[in-house]
Amino acid sequence: MLTAVGAGVLAVGAVVPQSAAAPPDPRAGVVQQGLDELVGSEGVPAALASVADGRGRSRAYTAGVGDLSTGAPVPRGGQVRIGSNSKAFTAVVVMQLVAEGRVDLDGSVDTYLPGLVRGDGIDGRRITVRRLLQHTSGLPDYTGRLSEEIRAYEPRELLSLALGQKADFEPGAGWKYSNTNYVVAGLLVEEVTGRSLAAEIERRVIRRAGLRHTYVPAPGELRLRERHPKGYHRAAPDAPFLDATEWDPSWAWAAGQVVSTTSDLNRFYSALLRGRLVPRAQLDQMRTTVAAGRPFAEGSRYGLGLVSTPLSCRGAVSWGHGGSMTGYETRGGTTGDGVSVSVAVTTQPGRAVQQHMERIVDAALCAAADTGGEGERGER
Repeated sequence: MLTAVGAGVLAVGAVVPQSAAAPPDPRAGVVQQGLDELVGSEGVPAALASVADGRGRSRAYTAGVGDLSTGAPVPRGGQVRIGSNSKAFTAVVVMQLVAEGRVDLDGSVDTYLPGLVRGDGIDGRRITVRRLLQHTSGLPDYTGRLSEEIRAYEPRELLSLALGQKADFEPGAGWKYSNTNYVVAGLLVEEVTGRSLAAEIERRVIRRAGLRHTYVPAPGELRLRERHPKGYHRAAPDAPFLDATEWDPSWAWAAGQVVSTTSDLNRFYSALLRGRLVPRAQLDQMRTTVAAGRPFAEGSRYGLGLVSTPLSCRGAVSWGHGGSMTGYETRGGTTGDGVSVSVAVTTQPGRAVQQHMERIVDAALCAAADTGGEGERGER
């Protein structure tokens, strides 16, 4: 049951280095000030961030309180639900299967899931795997048809909700963000491998990247496994915060179910962009982009589970995804040299707060560029 709590007084956390041996970081002030503003000016209960310098050194930052009912501090490196960052995990598994010759990126969905994807203007024989991962399939999003009841969902039930709608457009004729694409991609992984998507993400991504605080929740698993700030839901800007921490994430499955930390997110994206998770040929495909719209920042472009975002400094771009999930929001970016920034807040905010988070990421990455790091140049 959700419990209403008052917003309370939001205390500001201190900058806490992950390693005592790490040298002073010129980005510390930029990030900490940004988190303080998210709490003090934007009114989020808590904000967390992690900055990695590309050489194995990382620092964590916090602001606010981790539990509004008790005033408990925000745990440094606490777990959060990372929402649509999960799409990047799913895409990596698919691209590994492509590299192994088990999936054809330009083959049809029907090759792997015969007869499953059918509906009004929807035909899996005309939708390629690439179009799933790039949101150019035209598959409508199922999320608007979810029940208000908090319950578990099966992946095929989610797909059925989508297939009850008309296609958004002909395959390849446009771009529109749809969680349905990644539900189908997850089903494809399970069909090809004969194993659960969770097991494949654990084996192929989490272990390979050395993510120690990341996992895919088991069916019916509502509680976060490690230390975490509580996540909150607000029905309206002036409504009280409701505790939404223990929430069944199965409605998001391959599109948004993963739990992680800001430091593990940095480690994941750095490993991916450095070629540790997929071969160079498949990474190049993941970074081949098309123009994207909402929910991403202006000028963003979508690849295969990866988003490029223009930075304000010297024509550079960062790579990542971002995610929104009940109780939590994450934004981040990684440059070509492995400098990474991830920011999380403990509620699902409106677009203004999301943009504030994006500005913090931009400022921190550009500060890295000004002190010797280099953002990747140009566009693909």
